[in-house]
Amino acid sequence: MNILIVTLLAVPMLMLAGCGEKAPETAAKTEAQTRLPDEFTSEKQIPSILENELTPEEKSAILKEIMPAGSENEATPEEKFLQLRKDAEAGDAKAQNGLGVMYYTGEAISKDSSGKILSNDPVTAAAWFHRSAAQGYADAQFNLGLMYANGEGVAKDPVKAVELFQKAADQGNVDAENNLGVMYFSGEGIARDTDKAKEWFAKAAAQGNADAKANLDAMK
Repeated sequence: MNILIVTLLAVPMLMLAGCGEKAPETAAKTEAQTRLPDEFTSEKQIPSILENELTPEEKSAILKEIMPAGSENEATPEEKFLQLRKDAEAGDAKAQNGLGVMYYTGEAISKDSSGKILSNDPVTAAAWFHRSAAQGYADAQFNLGLMYANGEGVAKDPVKAVELFQKAADQGNVDAENNLGVMYFSGEGIARDTDKAKEWFAKAAAQGNADAKANLDAMK
């Protein structure tokens, strides 16, 4: 029998990415430019050297290729973020979790008290996860549990982590099921119970979680 050594660092670190929240893109799209003799042309224009040789119908067809219909009305990354924040501030649990993910990953920009831009902001992320988790949103419960387990944005508290993993796992969150198995196996935040660990690993494995399957195999 192989000894199973499990730490939270060994648990998949795509946990936040596995929340089902696709955060808005943050990098602004730069305007492409085409180099022609003595002329620069933006992506929204037809080079004059070509325009003079085209019929109105050909110009229209090319412009549609350059600027597909509807793209002018598409929300910018900033607009998407502002809408997400508006929804989160209005109490939408999914938006609150999504906003937390953005602050955790650094897609939402934060500054410290001196005005320095932070690469990411786990404290603000945890605050939004708290709001969402309090409404029973499973992904946020899992994310907040992970932060308590690792001591990111909040004081490390394995007991609180187990409590949150349990709530999320009870709703079928597969990563929470696997992590709960880890906590039971390691005895961190809860009394060690290998039977319980195996039970939660099995539930996560049944949903296709590769780490849970590996943990089960290691326990055999």
